[in-house]
Amino acid sequence: MSDTVNVLIVFYSRNGSTAVLAEAIASGAREAGAEVTLRRVDEFISDELIRSVPGWSESRQRLKARFQAPTPEDAENADAIIFGTPTRFGNCSAELKSYIDSLGALWAKGALNGKVGSAFVSTATMHGGNEVTTFTLFAPMAHLGMIIVPPGYADPVMFEAGTPYGASAVTGQENTPPTDADLDAARHQGRRVAHVAAALKAARPSG
Repeated sequence: MSDTVNVLIVFYSRNGSTAVLAEAIASGAREAGAEVTLRRVDEFISDELIRSVPGWSESRQRLKARFQAPTPEDAENADAIIFGTPTRFGNCSAELKSYIDSLGALWAKGALNGKVGSAFVSTATMHGGNEVTTFTLFAPMAHLGMIIVPPGYADPVMFEAGTPYGASAVTGQENTPPTDADLDAARHQGRRVAHVAAALKAARPSG
């Protein structure tokens, strides 16, 4: 068994803000020595509807070119899984939820038991559900037997941005990019998840 920790970051991003957070988390995890896989869940609504919203089709094609779609095998091969989503009426996006729902076969055989789980979010409004959406992602992690690792206040940057439950950003109606403080909080989360996953992997009996 390799000592290298494998971190899977699975997210949905429509306009790119959640993807920016995902890449910052990936950077932090790599700083901690992890190998990182970034995966974006694709839309499953009609192309006609996507084309009806200005800029959505172009953003989708740009993001699809950069990130592959996740598979259940990605989750099975990971030591830690970090889920990311924009808020949808104070809840997880349907796209990310569809991926989580695809993990039923892994749940049935306990394949995700003991893996580290964490979450991050973005929203358009100040009180648009960042914290409650993070909490909704903790529930399926518990069902999957994962060990939930939030960023906490384990780094001073967490007093500047994000939440103790997960990195976050408020992007506004104009899709303003995450701030430097938002990205620092995301990098902290990536490092923390990688460190905890490494400790758990080292403590696991070999063979």
